[in-house]
Amino acid sequence: MNHTPRIRTVVSCTLLVVTLAAGATACGSPDGHPLSTKPYDAGDQISFNFNGPSDNEKADPDKPLEVTVKGDDGRITDVSAVDTGGRHLAGELSADGRRWRSTAPLAAGTGYTVRVSTENGDGAPGVRTLSFDTSSPKKLLKVAFGPEAGTYGVGQPITAELSAPITDKASRATVERALKVRSTPATTGSWYWVDDKKLHYRPKEYWPANATIEVRSNLAGIKVTNALYGAEAKPLKLSTGDRIEAVTDASDHSMTVLRNGEVINTMPVTTGKPGFSTRNGVKVVLAKEQYVRMRGESIGIAAGSSESYDLPVYWATRVTWSGEYVHAAPWSAGSHGSANVSHGCTGMSTSNAEWFFDTVRKGDIVKVVGSAGEDMDPFGNGFGDWNLSWEKWQQGSALHQGAPDSPQTLQAARLRPHV
Repeated sequence: MNHTPRIRTVVSCTLLVVTLAAGATACGSPDGHPLSTKPYDAGDQISFNFNGPSDNEKADPDKPLEVTVKGDDGRITDVSAVDTGGRHLAGELSADGRRWRSTAPLAAGTGYTVRVSTENGDGAPGVRTLSFDTSSPKKLLKVAFGPEAGTYGVGQPITAELSAPITDKASRATVERALKVRSTPATTGSWYWVDDKKLHYRPKEYWPANATIEVRSNLAGIKVTNALYGAEAKPLKLSTGDRIEAVTDASDHSMTVLRNGEVINTMPVTTGKPGFSTRNGVKVVLAKEQYVRMRGESIGIAAGSSESYDLPVYWATRVTWSGEYVHAAPWSAGSHGSANVSHGCTGMSTSNAEWFFDTVRKGDIVKVVGSAGEDMDPFGNGFGDWNLSWEKWQQGSALHQGAPDSPQTLQAARLRPHV
């Protein structure tokens, strides 16, 4: 508490005692000043633009909240409106103090406490507190965060799935402002609209190693479009492990694995042969399957053709939804470290594939360089988010200039394994 005003009052009283006894009497009697009296009940002095809880009326969230002074006596000095979630409602007081009006939409389906401070013509303070509820929305926008709670690699993006499409930039900005991501240690990040109903969040760089990430939504009750309001959303808490990066050089036929920047293993590998070249770029571990059956038909190779195959594959670490894996390939052992002979996957010895399987987790980074293949798609075939520069990533946000007004058209990839 700031004691400065009280100290000044005491000093003033002391001076009056020396010069005028009557002044000491007035200063020593706090009841003589209007501002020192207990605030009166201003219920008869002000009115709201709805009847309130006494009439079981709920405020319409599509209309602003208004507080006005009755009659000609007095004025409003301050208004504080807070909902049950602790969010303050912005508002504007007229120059003459006769009317206060909210300048932000009321949240739907929630409660508010409004405290109005006034003063009468003599300067005496008044106060009126009112609690009320807003009506529930007919249509709710639900948000589901991903992935599931757990520990992931530093390349794992956060996802937000919406229950309804959001197309215009203003409504997208409303959604983004309400979706909060906090990491410890702190890092800079941004949302990207993958399409009308899906957002991805990633930092400028990879997540810090051994970090804690908390994701939550403040969208509950917030107006998103004319007919759509935000719903409650389950928060998400993740953590990251060590920074594991696997870098495959297709031209050198080798994979180097690093933990927190230090090399922990280098292994001979084979990648995609001409016509089936492995995709270049950064991928993220999606899943681990100790055994998977791989068949050429799943990627469009005719059964019985020279390229056809049907193989039991072990220690398979998936990096794309279309079927690119890092896996054991004992049938091509003679080409490991010397030639690229697979149909797009990264093959290695069984022992090396098992070591890799045991070392990595979902969200770890698998990068391919030196291949004649296409670049990894940022979306639609796994998590290729890191293949966009930070500048391009920010352009996918409605809160940054140049954000797209319409969604990207993505073609979902089929689940098809390579070897």
